Amino acid sequence: MTAAAPPAPRGAERAPRIGWIFASLMLVMLLAALDQTIVGTALPTIVGELDGLEHMSWTITAYTLALTVAMPVYGKLGDLVGRKNLFLFAIALFLLGSALCGFAQGMLEFILFRGLQGLGGAGLMIMSQTIIADVVPAKDRAKFMAPMGAVFGLSSVAGPLVGGWLTDSVDWRWVFWINLPLGAVALAVSALTIHLPKRKNTARIDYAGMVVLALALTAIVLVASWGGTEHEWGSPVIVGLAVAAVALSAAFVLIELRASEPVIPMRLFRNRTFVVTTLLGFVVGAGMMGALAYLPTYLQMAYGVDATESGLLLLPMVMTLLVTSIGSGAVVSRTGRYKALPVVGTLVAGAGMFLMSTLELSTPLWRLCVYVAVLGAGLGLFMQIIVLAVQNAVHPREIGTATSSNNLFRELGVTVGVAVLGTIFTGRLTDRLGDLIPGGVAAGGHGTSSLTPEIVRSLPPDVADGVVNAYATSLTPIFLWLVPMFLAGTVISLFLPEVPLASTTPVGEGEAELLGEQSAAAATAPLTAPTAEQDGGQDGGQDGRATGRQVPAQGSGPARRGTAPKHRL
Repeated sequence: MTAAAPPAPRGAERAPRIGWIFASLMLVMLLAALDQTIVGTALPTIVGELDGLEHMSWTITAYTLALTVAMPVYGKLGDLVGRKNLFLFAIALFLLGSALCGFAQGMLEFILFRGLQGLGGAGLMIMSQTIIADVVPAKDRAKFMAPMGAVFGLSSVAGPLVGGWLTDSVDWRWVFWINLPLGAVALAVSALTIHLPKRKNTARIDYAGMVVLALALTAIVLVASWGGTEHEWGSPVIVGLAVAAVALSAAFVLIELRASEPVIPMRLFRNRTFVVTTLLGFVVGAGMMGALAYLPTYLQMAYGVDATESGLLLLPMVMTLLVTSIGSGAVVSRTGRYKALPVVGTLVAGAGMFLMSTLELSTPLWRLCVYVAVLGAGLGLFMQIIVLAVQNAVHPREIGTATSSNNLFRELGVTVGVAVLGTIFTGRLTDRLGDLIPGGVAAGGHGTSSLTPEIVRSLPPDVADGVVNAYATSLTPIFLWLVPMFLAGTVISLFLPEVPLASTTPVGEGEAELLGEQSAAAATAPLTAPTAEQDGGQDGGQDGRATGRQVPAQGSGPARRGTAPKHRL
């Protein structure tokens, strides 16, 4: 007599509709990516109207710092309690920050509200990358990750264009309010289309690790932002912050070694793929955003273009990034190989940065467009590939944690890069403007901290030319300093192991709950004990990815790990 099939687990859900899920993830990725680029063209007007040139770098740093601090929290909580509700909370928080930014009346308020936006944006970015990893195997995931990378390329041109048009034609505050209708659509689509089984968390959440990590990251960024500007490098404030950063970082490591569910498990740093991609993301993130954050300002000041035109001038970079991002995804899906892409990509991006360092006031705009196109082609070759490599190299239970930890260090690179280069840029600019405009007040009563492109064009020709030259000579040398960072990325990429891409999805959340309801003997008997490499050790053959792990099926005998329900498009 045939045994009856066991009842479906309480947490079981219907098979995911990949098409709808992917569409909703792309929408929120666009939302988060737009906010990193849409502000750039409006930044000169914002800091001029709010009278805060000396705090210009903080308008970007506040967002990226909050993003960096929140990423590992979202990643770990997503692994423990499930991702959908966290995802919806992040969207709502992002929309609240956007609305408040539009109402800001002073620079301090604006910076604080940008930080609130960043807390929401972290969830948008991490949840998008990890939800797709839950339902698409690594072998096919490159085809999905490449369009996500292309979204960043699209936002790079759409953001500056929309931001420039809103600044010139309406008001800079609509740069933030435009997020509200987009966000409402994203929230509705995500709530209706993303169906993931629930997770039951019995582990103790690492609150101490989260708090200490946030304090350590804040101290690091304050050292980078205030050193040499607000305070001398040898001042008690900077030295104290540096000591605090080191002490807090050490305390965080000790806490993580003892935590049952650490925010960033220290065993990840025994995984060669994770270490290499993390270092690469940190170095390239610092170099990329450190340059691009101030390029629209340079274009508006040095070439006299308006905010919309400065956005259009970034179009060549976006087009090449789109082409190489989609092309690299297709190559990886077809061949299963990815190691060469970061090597070639960092070399090409470094060449583009070197070309940008040769810019002069007499350089024609078409040549500048060629230079930024070279930079975009290099970035598109590898930016999403390193995320795929990380997810493929760790145990499925830690995909969210590993993805968020990798993104944390990349965003930390962005934060430190923007802060340090912003400090250098504004310091050099302030010195030059001080020599040009004694007393800090130009004709018409405009202070050097409130100069907008429109005000510069209204100044006497000799003063206006001096201001333009000050912007040019303050920024272009920085591009040359960034070339060694991309070359360092090339060297780091040579150590990236080529791990075979998995052809199955991670254990479904519903399957995980089923295992918890079965008896301990039935749940553990078929399991193959993971090796040190499978549990996060050195790369070896699989570099930490437990591809041989078996999971009992619901009816009979062991089934292959990661065998998920068939996807419905």
